Amino acid sequence: MMRTPLAVMFCVLPLLSGCGFLFGDDGVFRDKSQDYKRASETPVVKVPGDKDSAALRELYVVPPVREDLVLAGEFEVPRPAPLVGGAGAEVVRIQKLGEQSWALVELAPGQVWPQVRSFLAAAGMQVARADARAGTIDTGWLKLEGKPMESRFRFRMEQGVQRATSELHVLQMNRAGDVDNWPRTSDDPAQAQEMLRAVAQYLADTADSTPVSMVAQQGISSGGKISLQESAQGYTYINLGLPFDRAWASLARGLEKSTFEIVDRDRSAGVYYTRFLGPENAEEEGWFDWLWGEEEHPLAGVRFLVNMDVVDAQTVSIRLRPEDASRVLEKREEQALLSLIKGNIN
Repeated sequence: MMRTPLAVMFCVLPLLSGCGFLFGDDGVFRDKSQDYKRASETPVVKVPGDKDSAALRELYVVPPVREDLVLAGEFEVPRPAPLVGGAGAEVVRIQKLGEQSWALVELAPGQVWPQVRSFLAAAGMQVARADARAGTIDTGWLKLEGKPMESRFRFRMEQGVQRATSELHVLQMNRAGDVDNWPRTSDDPAQAQEMLRAVAQYLADTADSTPVSMVAQQGISSGGKISLQESAQGYTYINLGLPFDRAWASLARGLEKSTFEIVDRDRSAGVYYTRFLGPENAEEEGWFDWLWGEEEHPLAGVRFLVNMDVVDAQTVSIRLRPEDASRVLEKREEQALLSLIKGNIN
């Protein structure tokens, strides 16, 4: 009665020992995940002078780092910046400045584009022209209920201020007069606003299932319009790709979100007079801990001048400095405060 189990055992043993042949260190299917640690650098292939070496260039060139400012002297590794600074729980928000309105969407342009196409299809609106690289979709002429004349709409998508965000603008046109050229502003602002609210609601409702348009993603940059730069004089500043009027209003909201109290302002001079109140909650305190440790935040209560200068029609620069000229602001303090403001500008 013992012969059968012994026979089975002797049959199994060769199979177990055979596993080493297949999956061991010297096996056919050995684990190669650590091989890179033993890799050696090979010399660059030299090509004779009369031959073309273009085929030997780097396939994956490492681009230069543009926003990471390395300080001279002792360096402390800061916490990584969020992908989208100041992003709240809301996916879509309608912004307004004067007579202009647009939807701020916490999605990359390549994700917004197919959703707008889906909105038009669901609403039964015919697309007359679409240019994914330019980020524009034009509808055909529509007869709207209660309106005496036909209308058409242009949906324009562009990158937002922050990385991986988008702005959606809606332009409305009546079928009257010159219908070959789109007006600079909507013929019927109320219609444009109603359409903007409708598409914004659709984007908010479908944000959890957003496809990506690769053509729109490539044509419309999603890198954002804001960055930290360092001047030739050595100070750090914010470079913001917005015209002055909008940048001025956006900076005010960004300062307030960054716990700066605006004491006074001089728009003609491009100056906000502010007082830094310090972090309001535990999350913000944690963000600053790397800078000052467990101590009280030494900049709380300090007054700052926040200057905005026009670079060109679509760009401004923002600089921060203490109102008291005798106070010296350390480089890391300057960068920390500007990074905080930068993350809250939309």
